[in-house]
Amino acid sequence: MTTINIHDAKTHFSKIINKVLAGEEIIIAKGGVPLIRLMPYTETQTARKGGQLKGMIDISPDFDAPLPKDTFQKFYGENE
Repeated sequence: MTTINIHDAKTHFSKIINKVLAGEEIIIAKGGVPLIRLMPYTETQTARKGGQLKGMIDISPDFDAPLPKDTFQKFYGENE
């Protein structure tokens, strides 16, 4: 792992990219404080899987019912 300050990263950007593509981990820092880690971009995406919250969320049967008139007026004023 190599830590490089922002100024050097701007100056040697192409060289840093080549190092990252070769497998080296590069951390860019400002004032010695790490800010970001550079890594190669990959096209692979993990398959999305739903249902993790099944049974944990309760949606009221009238969830999409019209708002009561007084609540509607608070959001949109007197005109409907």
